[in-house]
Amino acid sequence: MNSNICFRMKLRSKFLLALTLLPLFVAGALAAPTPPESLPPDVPDKLDLPTAIRYALDNNFAIREARERIREQEGLIITVKAQVLPNANINAGYTDNAKELSSDLGQANPATDNWHIQLGVTQLLYSGGGVRAALSAQSALRQAALLDLQSTINDALYEVRTRFYTVLLDREQIKVQESNVELLQQAYQIAKNRFDAGASSKFEVLQAQVAVANAQPPLINARNAFRTAVDQLRHSIGYRNPRADSLTKVPDFIGELNVKTVKYDLQSSIDAALANRPDLQRLGRIAEARRAGVRNAQAGYLPTVSLTGGYEIRKNNYHDSFRDYVDGWLVGVQSSWDVFDGRATRGRVIQARSQLRQAELETQDNTLSVEVDVRSSLSSLQEAAELTDATRQSVGEAEEAVRLADARFSAGTITQLDVLSARNALTQARLNQLQANYQYNVAVASVRRSIGETDPVISNH
Repeated sequence: MNSNICFRMKLRSKFLLALTLLPLFVAGALAAPTPPESLPPDVPDKLDLPTAIRYALDNNFAIREARERIREQEGLIITVKAQVLPNANINAGYTDNAKELSSDLGQANPATDNWHIQLGVTQLLYSGGGVRAALSAQSALRQAALLDLQSTINDALYEVRTRFYTVLLDREQIKVQESNVELLQQAYQIAKNRFDAGASSKFEVLQAQVAVANAQPPLINARNAFRTAVDQLRHSIGYRNPRADSLTKVPDFIGELNVKTVKYDLQSSIDAALANRPDLQRLGRIAEARRAGVRNAQAGYLPTVSLTGGYEIRKNNYHDSFRDYVDGWLVGVQSSWDVFDGRATRGRVIQARSQLRQAELETQDNTLSVEVDVRSSLSSLQEAAELTDATRQSVGEAEEAVRLADARFSAGTITQLDVLSARNALTQARLNQLQANYQYNVAVASVRRSIGETDPVISNH
């Protein structure tokens, strides 16, 4: 076989193989390996609020999505930066055409095989400030994504905290309802014993029996509310464990709905919110990005200039030998200027300015909304403080009323109905106190979130 033909076939096969494998090689080299997702931990035997909050920081889905948005912005920044860095590419080709298409070269036996390999490099020199503006916009948007993460963390941890308080509330309500059932059962037994001894009527026994039956639905409802609250807390912290032995396990929740009095000044709270709220700061970064977007759109009125260069090797078209080639350097300057683009640039500038104005209006609207949020949170805190004071006093009075009712019933000066009424009042007073304490703790968390304070569990670590 002719050596020229052998060389030609080898070059052709290697060239085709390289073109086939190159994209696969590049994709494999650049693709980041996906780390395996770790298995969730077992359901703990005990769970307190700090542990739940720290777990939510790593597993809450809203927080994880916000972190991914930061990664997205980092990718966009890299993409924009690529425009100001040299871009290199390799261009290669091989053709095998009919002899008739090569006959115009003036040779007796014109070559029908042609190939070339070219390395090209392009460096942007001037873009009317568009790239710089785009880079500024993406940098501002990345800062906005960081602030969005902080805002998401504040909201997510506020939800975890309030739902943990809900679990404590429902757990304590179960205890109150169980205590109520137990007291009513004791009252029923006393009424039954008195009836058997001929000291009371059948009516009093029936009253006590009905009271015990009526106390069962609130207890059942409280137990169901507790189960629901546990599931909602599980969703807030992002806990997933599909194993069968974990489906029904409920940890022992550590904590009490105690009230620790705090004071907040209205003006100081509003000032702190305007300075610290990450969602407001995020809107400021978005407005900054929109201003850069206007400059980027205006860059369309100006030309772009790029420096080009490269090195090329190609077959000599004027020789029949497949291995006969010419090579050399290529250097040049490219420029592009849309003198008239049908007013497309003008349209982009109008659009960018409108987006900037929308961002400014949204910032003003949210500034007012933040002030209203602070006022509402402080008002709720004041209401909760007043309720805790009122319910604390009523529980003491209701307990004393039950003690007196029992003593007077034993002395025969009041009826069984009076005793049941006193016990119902005590149960309601205890439930009201629990609800007031819960409301106060939630109100404190709401004030902290409204003024942009970091959750105490995070700030202490």
